[in-house]
Amino acid sequence: MSHAIIVAHGQPSDPEPAEAALATFAAKVNALTENVVVHSATLAAPGALEAKLDRVPENPVIYPLFMAKGWFVTSALPKRLGNHPTQILDPLGIDPELPALTAEALRTELYDKHWAAQSTDLVIAAHGSGRSRNPSTVALQFAEKLRGLVAFKSVCVGFVEEQPSISDAANGTGDQALCLPFFACTGGHVQEDVPQELDRAGFSGVLLPVVGELPPIRAQIAKKLTEAFESA
Repeated sequence: MSHAIIVAHGQPSDPEPAEAALATFAAKVNALTENVVVHSATLAAPGALEAKLDRVPENPVIYPLFMAKGWFVTSALPKRLGNHPTQILDPLGIDPELPALTAEALRTELYDKHWAAQSTDLVIAAHGSGRSRNPSTVALQFAEKLRGLVAFKSVCVGFVEEQPSISDAANGTGDQALCLPFFACTGGHVQEDVPQELDRAGFSGVLLPVVGELPPIRAQIAKKLTEAFESA
């Protein structure tokens, strides 16, 4: 049996709830795999990743539940892995299939609400960064691909840590609007910053789950983990 570890950032100020939430997420992915045992660990929980690495057999696959291939994925994560032989996959946010899978989930949401895409505004709430252009570039590229897959009335991107803000992106949208948080996990930004920014804009639409929690995504991660061992 092969083993994989889904790794997320977690919540440094209060690590345990995020650690438990990621374990629940990993269990759902695990239920979708046949020959891969799926574990989890957040970087914010002290020693959690190292303890998990010590317990699993050698050469596990590491799946970064992040939205960009930035410092955490390219520097912090490899440093924490140390000398453990592992294979690190690309993070969720740059999966080439992510726009199409998200479009599928958005079409289902529109269908359930009896909304036409052409009459619906989409706000994408992303993290951004004051230090690196990489996170916002990934989010903007994702939005551009989504525009070509679903004919929304408008698609606007706003950021927590840079301009334009999420409130700027949501300003002027009507009741028939969706906000998609471009985040891998439901953390502090999604629970606090995103709703506050939407309130500031007078947003009256629907706040969706984060990208990482959309129905097609767990199946995609299970697929990626299975393929990683098949190609090894």
